[in-house]
Order: sequence, then structure tokens, then C-alpha cells
Amino acid sequence: MMIKKMDRIFFGMFMLFASLGMAQELLKGRVIDETSEEPIPGVLIELVGTPYTATTDANGYFTFDQDLTEGNQKIRVSFNNYLTKTIPVVISTTNVVNIDPLYLESDNINEQQSVGVISLTENDLAEDENAANNISGLLQASRDQFLRAAAFDFSATFFRPRGLNSEDGDVLINGLRMNKLFSGRPQWSNWGGVNDLQRNQTFTMGLSPAENTFGGLGGVQSIDMRASQQREGTQISVAVADRSYEGRFMVSHRSGLLNNGWSYAILASRRAGDEGFSEGTLYDANSLALSVEKKFSDAHSLNFTGMYTPNRRGRRAPMTQEIRDLKGLRYNPYWGNQDGAVRNSRIREIVEPIFMLNHYWTVNDKLRVNTNVGYQFGKIGNTRIDNGGTRLVTTPDGQNAYIGGARNPNPDYYQNLPSYFLRNGQEPIDFMNAYLAQQEFQADGQLDWASLYEANRLSTQNGGNSIYVIQEDRIDDDLLMANTIISADLTDNILFNGGVSYRKLTSENYARIDDLLGGTGYLDVDFFAQETSDITQDQAAQSDLNNMNRIVGEGDRYKYNYDIFADEVEGFVQAQVKTKKVDFYTALNLSRTTYQRDGKYRNGNFAENSFGLGEKLDFTNYGVKAGATYKVSGKTFLDINGAYFTQAPTIRSSFVNARQNNQTVPGLESQTIYSTDASYIFKSPIVKARLTGYYSKFENSTDISFYFSQRISGLDSNVEGNAFVQEVVSNIDRRNIGMEFGLEVQATPTIKLKAAGSIGQSVYTNNPNFALYSDDFTTEENENGVTFGDGTTNLKDYHVAGGPEKAMQIGFEYRDPDYWWIGATANFFSNAYVDVAPLPRSEGFALDLDGQPIVGYDENVARELLRQEKFGSYDLVNLVGGKSWKIGDKYVGFFATINNVFDTEYRTGGFEQGRNGNYTSLLEDRNNPIEIFAPRYFYGNGRTYYLNFYLRF
Repeated sequence: MMIKKMDRIFFGMFMLFASLGMAQELLKGRVIDETSEEPIPGVLIELVGTPYTATTDANGYFTFDQDLTEGNQKIRVSFNNYLTKTIPVVISTTNVVNIDPLYLESDNINEQQSVGVISLTENDLAEDENAANNISGLLQASRDQFLRAAAFDFSATFFRPRGLNSEDGDVLINGLRMNKLFSGRPQWSNWGGVNDLQRNQTFTMGLSPAENTFGGLGGVQSIDMRASQQREGTQISVAVADRSYEGRFMVSHRSGLLNNGWSYAILASRRAGDEGFSEGTLYDANSLALSVEKKFSDAHSLNFTGMYTPNRRGRRAPMTQEIRDLKGLRYNPYWGNQDGAVRNSRIREIVEPIFMLNHYWTVNDKLRVNTNVGYQFGKIGNTRIDNGGTRLVTTPDGQNAYIGGARNPNPDYYQNLPSYFLRNGQEPIDFMNAYLAQQEFQADGQLDWASLYEANRLSTQNGGNSIYVIQEDRIDDDLLMANTIISADLTDNILFNGGVSYRKLTSENYARIDDLLGGTGYLDVDFFAQETSDITQDQAAQSDLNNMNRIVGEGDRYKYNYDIFADEVEGFVQAQVKTKKVDFYTALNLSRTTYQRDGKYRNGNFAENSFGLGEKLDFTNYGVKAGATYKVSGKTFLDINGAYFTQAPTIRSSFVNARQNNQTVPGLESQTIYSTDASYIFKSPIVKARLTGYYSKFENSTDISFYFSQRISGLDSNVEGNAFVQEVVSNIDRRNIGMEFGLEVQATPTIKLKAAGSIGQSVYTNNPNFALYSDDFTTEENENGVTFGDGTTNLKDYHVAGGPEKAMQIGFEYRDPDYWWIGATANFFSNAYVDVAPLPRSEGFALDLDGQPIVGYDENVARELLRQEKFGSYDLVNLVGGKSWKIGDKYVGFFATINNVFDTEYRTGGFEQGRNGNYTSLLEDRNNPIEIFAPRYFYGNGRTYYLNFYLRF
């Protein structure tokens, strides 16, 4: 019996292997570029409605050797930078279907992605606090019409797809995650200007499965800079624009895979300009990238990638409506003329080279292992004027006093504006000085560099120190990254992905003297420090009690100095299953994150909690997601995804005031996220459409802000209630809900009609915890934080600021057979809101300075004062077009865009100033002829252009 059973087993195995060995080659072909007639490697070939796929090799060939079903079928051919093509085939067991050649047409829209929009992703998204939170830069690799609209046309308004931020999505380069540990956001400038080597991109929207990471709600943008995957050839391009830079030159060369197994790609570019759309915003950036790969065998390949992209940019400021009315849309107060040249006081400089080593191991045709190691180091610096310079005077009784300091030199400082002289409470109102302030501001309104140098000269001449200096806030990071990613075809229809990653960060954070502005030294004390009941002013003024009253020079560290140590370990597993009617997936991840601060200075206000190692924060997080796609037919699909996961807070939201002390946010916990979405998808050669509904809930988030406030009630330490505070809002819950759609109609072979839109709502769903901290408070106030009432702020049902919640688009593209094309879009936006200040929405708003209820407090008036401002709706029209020619074996072309054709003025965002701490002060300000501490707004660019010429051979 046993022998018979074994015989049956061996016979069954023999028949199985025999049938596998007899699997017939029924479909094959070669994919080539329609224009150059060169083979295209890495093209994805899908047999529509089946789990079968193939990928072209280095020579463009592909083969299906599975047991394909006979009869009429369709294959879908897709690759980055090319238009997706769906063609019918008839499978037969008697004849091999050989599609050679199969032409793919270059997608000119990708020229827009790679050159025309770089000014957005590396400048606008990184400049302003509201803009840096934008996710649109992630979406460049997408072919979905809605996501294209969001990445380009909608992004000028800082529209956030599904209400998400850039930290909600992952950016990977060669498999390594590029999001900063400090903020969770990608630092776009780290790879700015190397876009010709970053054309191989894939994007998975939302919760959809990615092959190399678990991902976040905002999806995964994976950039492949591997040398052997670069399209062979040389490209030279020149661009002119008036957005962020004025000119750009770029040259790149890609060898393709050589006979000896080597391949390489190299790029150099420069972008520069004296100013962009906003005044005084210089741009100075150089980029160099190199990718070299050695293919040792069919199984092993080793790739090195290096990027060096130093860049300097002049920053711009948000404006109140008063400033906008006086100076116009392009006004920027941060610059002034020095010796006939424009000089911006706020320069952002980023120099963070990245080096990567990537090993690719094809174990067999079913198993692939990718191991990556990366190292990034360098600096991020932001300059500004420090006007707290003093000299030390010792009185006869041995007491120290600090003489000097100066008022804020910024030309848009509130005491320089007409509104300051028109404020109520003055008898009589100072119309004369208001008129003079208006005339002076309109006539000039820029930084007076000469006066700063003169003040320092006089101080030095009288034996003093610099009063004004340029302070640089620096972050010097050393980041080590490593991961291993496994992909395994468990069966013909089951794909397994898994991996483990590690990141280790050492971050030096400090202020340094960048420029003494003609002086000889600077006294390292805080002139604005206030004496409290338990700390003298002499002690409070010291940035470092271990080195008191020291004089610092250019290049020296001062004010604050500390290190942050961070470690992150993460692992994920994922399974994707494809069947004839349903594709589904599930994924799990587990991570551990630790942070610790190491203070280098013993701060005078926090002598016991600033020097040395602080508490070590430790977070363990996990997540699960799953989804399925039901194939109603070959054209119609239903897709649903769901996820539950937790995320560690970022470094920036973990410490109350890391510049001064080791104090961490009380009760700090990981954020919890629930999310689901469902889509109806239709795809045919003529029509492509998607309609998606989404719901996401975020619980237990934390946000920290820094600002100066007046009339804070109930303080023991400051009878005036004035203080520079750290505002900690924790246990924040918010909800994003809405729908989005995208539609493409190939009306004729040359005309494509398109439409896209989103209607959503992002709101706070609870009243989060609220506390204020400040070195102006007593020790007890600062240790516990100043709270009001039940310790919350009433944010429930307020909208989360971040671009318009409603966005709509209609447009068209015309592609002529002679390789010229033009397109236009009309875009409509509404339902954008200002970012509300939490302090006035706490119970302290109704209290007077003594902590008692304000006499005459009117609930109805208060409700109107605290109503969230909603921005008006607006329309933007954009034009785009290009042309290419083949001259011998070379290709010449240009690409151009005109954004905001009708020069529409609009606000991309804004925030309430938290200066007015209670009902009385806010009501007085609102009743002024012009509100002094009105919200500050970010404005979009007016009409701008971008023109790029290229030569490819």
C-alpha cells in the first residue's frame, strides 16, 4: 500500500512538472520608442482581466509562457514617460502571437513633470510654513487625471488631496525613505535640479500596496535612479522663468547597459535668479548627481548613487491686508539695498549630500532581494536679524546690568504701520503720524541696512558690542539609512513583499553668528529676559550658565546648542493576490522610534533641566491595511481599501522648547489613524474615469507653536500678561471626509478632454488639551504649563487650514501628429479657511489679567470675534504646450507654461496672530479703524511663465 501511495505521489509530481515544462510560449513581442525606435527596458505588459504580467528586458523583449486562455484578449502596455496603450490580441495554441515591434508614444506631459513644475516642488513647497505642509509634490509620478490636476494645476493653491499633508506620504529614492525624522516631511531641495535622472517614478495613491514599504495615507512616490534603468542618451536643456528662479541650465548623459556590464548616468545643473515672483527672493542652486552600476551576472548588480545639491534662497513673508493694500502682491519686507545691491536678511541654505549603495540580487525567477545603504549629512541654515545686542555694566554694588538692545528693525513691524497710530484709546488719534507712516512705507518699506551698520559702528566706537547681527539657526544632520526588501512570487498569482529598515540620526541644533554687521563682538545674553519670583534677571539672561557673559564672534555658536539622537527600526510584510475576478492585498508593519535630547548649554531659566541628556522617548507602533479590487468587467472595477495604524510623533512635536530645555510634551503618545476609501473605476480606450469617496480620522496628534502674546490672564510672574510663549496643543482629533473624481475622454485621436474635482471637509472633532510655556513664567508655571479652565481649547468643528476644500477643473489637450501639442485648464477653488489661534478659544479668553471674569463680556460678540475666516472663491486658467523635431538622430524641442493667465489674485492660506490673548484686547483691536494684529496671509503668484528648450541625442 505504501509503495502504491508513493508511486501515485511521484506520478502526480511528474505530471505537474511535465505540465509546467510544457507551458507554451503563446505571446511575445518587443517594445520600442515610436520616435527613436530604440528598445525600452522595464515596460510592464499586463494581460487584462488575468493575473499574468511580463516585463521587457534590456533589449525590449517580453514573453508570456503561462497557460493562457485561448480567444480574444487585451494587453495593457505601460511605462513611465510614455502613454499607456491597450491593444487586442487573439491567443491561439497553434500560433504564437509575436508583436514586434510594439511602439510606445512618449508622453509630453512628463516634460511638464520633469522641468516645468520643479519650481513648485523645490521652492514654494519648502518656503512657507503653510506651503511646506503640501502633499502635491508627491504626486508627480501619477497618471491618474485627478492626481495630475492636484499635482500641477491645484498645487498653486496649496490644495491638499484628501486633506493630507506631505508627512502623510512617503518619498523613496532607490528604496530608501527620504522623509525627515524631524518633521516627517520630504526635503525636496535635497534632490532639486536632478530631475532628468528621476524620470523612473512610480506612485501608489493612498493605501494602495507599494512593493518596498508599508506606506502612509498619502501614498508612496518611489524614485528609481539606478543607472541601468536610465534611458540611454544625452540631454541638454535651458529654461527661463519668473516663478522661483529666472534661469536654469541642465545637462545629463546616460550610457545605458554597456557590454562589459557597466552603466552610468551623470547630471549637472544650475538654477539662479536675483528674484522670483516675490521681491528680493534670490535663488542660487547647483546640482550634481552620479549613478554608476556594475552588473556582475544575471543574479547580482551593485549600484552607487550620489547627489550634491547646495542651494540658497531668499525667503518671503506673509502679509496682513493692510500691508497688501499699501505695497502690493509682490512686496517682501525681508530685503533692502546695501551698497546698491539687494540683500535679503532671511536666507535659507541647504547643503545635504546623499550617497547610496544598492545591491540587487535575483535569487531565481521567483525571488528578488534588494539591500540598500545610504548616508546623508550636511546643514540646513536659516538667517534672520537679531536685535538684542548689549554691553555688560557692573554697578557699584556688584550687580550686573545689560545696556543696549533695539526695536525690531523689520519694516513691516506693527509700530511702523499707519494702523498703529490710528488705534483707539489715544486722544486725539494721531492722524499726522499715521499719514507720515503711510507715506514712508509706500515710498520705501524695505530694510535699512545702512542704519544697522551705523548703530553697530556707534556702539563699537563707545566701547560696546554689536547691537544688530545676522543670526543663523542651524541644523547639522548625520543620517545613516539601511534596509533590505524582499519580493517573492509565491505562485503565479501571489506576490509577497517584506522588508526591514533602520535609520539613525544625530542632529546638531544651534544658533551661530553669521555676520556681525560691522561690529567686533556680540554679548551672548538675552536682553529681553525678565526677572521672575525665583530667578534673577542676571541668571535668566544667560544662554549658558557654564560660560556666562561671553563675547562671541562670527562663526561662533550662541543662544542655544543641543543635539538630538533618534533611532527608527521598521519592518513590514505584504501579500498581494490576483485572481480572475478579484485582486486583494493585506499588509502589516511594526516599528520602534526613540528620541533623546542632549543639551550643550545650561540655560539660565532652566538650570536644572537643560544641560546634558534628557528623558529618552520610546514609541512602539504598528499598522494593518487591506484592500480589494473587484473586476466587474474588463473595463469596470470596484476598489476598496482600509487601514488602522499608529505613528510616532515627530521630533518637532515631542519637545516643548528644545532650544532651551529637555522638557518633553506631557503625556506624549503616538498618533492613531483610521482610514478607508472606495472607488468606482472605468477604463476603456476612449474613456478613463475614477470616482472615490474617502474617510480618515486622526487621533492624539500634537502641535507646537511659538509666538508673542499680550494680556494672558492669571499669570503670577508677569502682571502685564505679556510673554513669548510655546503653545502646546495635544490630544488633537480631526476628521477628513470627501470625494474626488477624474475623467479623461479621448474625443478624437488628437483631442483629449479632461475633468477633475474634489469636495471635502477637514475639521477638528474634539477640544484638545492646551497649555502655554515660557521662560517669562515662574518655574512652577513653566514646569506644569499655564492652562485655563478645564485645560482645553474649543477647536471642535473648526476647519483645519490647508488650501481649498473644493477644487474643480475642466480642460483639453490637443496632440498633433507632427509632434506639437497644446493644452488648457480652467480651475475653480473655494472653501479655504484661515488657521485659527487656539489661545483665544481657551477659557482664558474670558478672563482678565487678574484671572477674574471680564466685566462686560458678551457671548454673542465673542462668538463673532472667534468666527473662522473663510476665503473667497476664485478661478485660475493655465496654458501649456510644446513642440519637438527629429533632426537626423537628434531631437529638439521646447515646452512652455503660462500659469494664472488672467493674473487673478488669491490667498493660498493664512493664520491668525495669537497676540491678542483675551476678549478685551481682541475686541479693542477689531474696533480699530485698521486691525493692528490682523491675520497674515500667503498669496499665490500672479501671472507667471516657464519656458524650456531641450536637445536630446
